[in-house]
Amino acid sequence: MSFMLDKCFWYLSRSTRIVVGCFRRSSNSGGQRREPSAPEHKRGARGETGEGGEGEPERAERAKRTERRGTARGSVRRTGARVGFDTGSTDADGNTFVSPGRIADMDTTATVSAVETVGRDTYALRFDAPDGFAAEPGQFVKLGTEIDGESVARFYTLSSPTVGDTFEVTIGIDPDEGGEFSAFLADAEAGTEMTLSGPFGDQHYDGEPRAVVIAGGPGVGPAVAIAERALDDGAEAAVVYRDDDVSHADRLDALEERGAAVYRLDADEALDAAVAESLTGSEGETVFVYGFADLVADAEAAVEAAGGDADAAKVENFG
Repeated sequence: MSFMLDKCFWYLSRSTRIVVGCFRRSSNSGGQRREPSAPEHKRGARGETGEGGEGEPERAERAKRTERRGTARGSVRRTGARVGFDTGSTDADGNTFVSPGRIADMDTTATVSAVETVGRDTYALRFDAPDGFAAEPGQFVKLGTEIDGESVARFYTLSSPTVGDTFEVTIGIDPDEGGEFSAFLADAEAGTEMTLSGPFGDQHYDGEPRAVVIAGGPGVGPAVAIAERALDDGAEAAVVYRDDDVSHADRLDALEERGAAVYRLDADEALDAAVAESLTGSEGETVFVYGFADLVADAEAAVEAAGGDADAAKVENFG
């Protein structure tokens, strides 16, 4: 995630909406999971993922085994697939893993300092950062609690451009399909404490001189974070955001005022024109993609149509 491909393992759920990662298809298995394996979103009426089928213990163990093997960055490619976003090797369950290595992670607790509504059924949870906690926009953390005597945890991608005294994740709650953990998050308020592990992942902003972020649904969280960080660092940024329900509208407006190119598209609108206008071909320009399989496929086609290199993008495929 110029243009170097870094994929992290991810796994999907069906109720809580947030940035998750690199699956070619979502898991539809039922039942509550005790130990998930990556950030999450809900996939339902609003096009994201949720809690049902949110990861069996075996999946977490597979991720750990893959991590121990130390897959080289971008070295594993799909077979039998056309040229496009490289999502790595896929196991028998359809889960894809590339570069799942941890980056300076810790295990501790974090306390909610503020909760803000940023869209329909979508909230930004801000946490007090534990001493020594550091992360980059695009990395993700695992947050957890205990429900009915069982530990429950989910993964969330950061939506804050930097980590100082606080950090932020953006979540979407499906009021109809959400499970127990979604209900817990929906009731979170200042003072709520959760377990914290991470950060994880190497799919993050890394000082690129120009960041072009293509996002759909919950991908808007890391999209605005990366664009804000790029502008803060004196770099350039463009955001192509496709969703019928706009979240973080105020941050998108602020990015435009600061000179970033921001394209807001309806859920069924083609990406091609906006992507073509966003790509300049300048040295070090890097494409980031955050969304579900349909958004990723459309972004792949749009980047190629505009003369860009889809294989060089940093991609989080939510499934």
